[in-house]
Amino acid sequence: MVQYFRYHQLKKGEHHHAGEDEMLSLMSATSSGYFRRSRPKLFSLLILSLLSCCLILGAHLFCSPSAFSLLYSFGVESDGVTANVNAKASLCSSISNGTICCDRSSIRSDVCVMKGDVRTNSASSSIFLYTSKSTDAVIKNVSSSVDKDEELQHEKVKPYTRKWETSVMDTIDELDLIVKTENFRNNHHCDVKHDVPAVFFSTGGYTGNVYHEFNDGLLPLYITSQHFNKKVVFVTLEYHDWWIMKYGDILSHLSDYPAIDFSGDKRTHCFPEAIVGLRIHDELTVDPSLMQGNKSVVDFRNVLDRAYLPRVQSLLKEEERLAQEKLKQKVHSSSSEIRKEVQDATLKRPKLVILSRNGSRAITNEDLLVKMAEEIGFRVEVVRPERTTELARIYGALNSSEVMIGVHGAAMTHFLFMRPGSVFIQVIPLGTEWAADAYYGEPARKLGLKYVGYQILPRESSLYDKYDRNDPVLRDPESVSEKGWQYTKSIYLDNQNVRLNLGRFQKRLLRAYSYTIAKMNRRSHL
Repeated sequence: MVQYFRYHQLKKGEHHHAGEDEMLSLMSATSSGYFRRSRPKLFSLLILSLLSCCLILGAHLFCSPSAFSLLYSFGVESDGVTANVNAKASLCSSISNGTICCDRSSIRSDVCVMKGDVRTNSASSSIFLYTSKSTDAVIKNVSSSVDKDEELQHEKVKPYTRKWETSVMDTIDELDLIVKTENFRNNHHCDVKHDVPAVFFSTGGYTGNVYHEFNDGLLPLYITSQHFNKKVVFVTLEYHDWWIMKYGDILSHLSDYPAIDFSGDKRTHCFPEAIVGLRIHDELTVDPSLMQGNKSVVDFRNVLDRAYLPRVQSLLKEEERLAQEKLKQKVHSSSSEIRKEVQDATLKRPKLVILSRNGSRAITNEDLLVKMAEEIGFRVEVVRPERTTELARIYGALNSSEVMIGVHGAAMTHFLFMRPGSVFIQVIPLGTEWAADAYYGEPARKLGLKYVGYQILPRESSLYDKYDRNDPVLRDPESVSEKGWQYTKSIYLDNQNVRLNLGRFQKRLLRAYSYTIAKMNRRSHL
């Protein structure tokens, strides 16, 4: 399961305060006479004018540019008129040559943009920007341990999208972004000169978990780089050969150039521009209101289509060849067996994929679920994703399916492989209700899937045989979650299996079947 416990405790707190603010606004609107009597209009206007002047002048005279950027960012993200002004233009979207602009306003990630003569130095974990500006320019964020005559600006960034989670960010390599005058570049020659921008990011942290690989890495990489139209170089910290190999098909549709191992490649790479860090919107999604051309998560899925369909088509041809050979070997089989195989191959039945789990959160009566689905009329395929499973095979199975069933967990990330309009049924074990909807249910709806959350009853959980019927573990999982992430995880995620009430679950399957048959009939009449 994803590691978002503390972050979403914070988010719930933010929502709580937002509700209080709304109540205060309502009170102000409904009892405005009281406020008018207690605060004369002229006095209120005077106070507001003074505050406005303080904010404007103070930001320019006393604040660093990065602090002013932070102040501006809150204005952009707030509700009302200000939020609608240039909403798609992120901070640092337009900067002048020879400068660094850092947006640190997000709780999820810091993003810095460097423009001009950008040069790497992996030995010191640094990226330098050389400028023609004079050394008496304003010096910002300079450490006391460096020579201020050399550095015009010094920023530090950990390019990973879990800024709020200190424990994992402590494991991420930090980069020093340094601006110097151009006379210092004479001793820093370019070994490789690129004529396109670079995007620097880390594949450390929770990489190895498919949810985090998409949510923390690939989707933010798409959000940050897609406007370059593949004319961009990816520079990776905590570089992993297996990650490059696993996601090479996707990376090749985001960049025309091979990825660079920042620590392993000791050469000086020079770029006209660099983005350090990745932008991220929300769980497994792309917010069109923040993207050029209103790009959405459907556009990201189109990238997956282009990346995997050639390989999927190759796999299908191989399967067809093997099926024909198998049929030839059964020439001596009874005619009834051959007729059944031909009927199964030609009859259009909606395909249902079950993403099967081993260990915790497994469906213990999965065989009976398969039998029931086949009796309803589905053609069932059971897929057991492993770390070594080729993604194109999983993509091929889900892209050709009408319905997917799976128990809440990282493998549910594969809903991204389904076509919009398909049905995604997520089995929700005890204690995972909120997370199941936040991390997979809501993102699936944004992709255009028909999402069904099947929340199990206590009797359908293996915990029912371990705890007293009145135990909070069964009756009040939310109170158990208040004891902390590790305690909650040890009960609901690591030690819980599911035995479906097939009579209850059948109702969802019948509705899914009716929906898919109607959709297939509409397609056949087009």
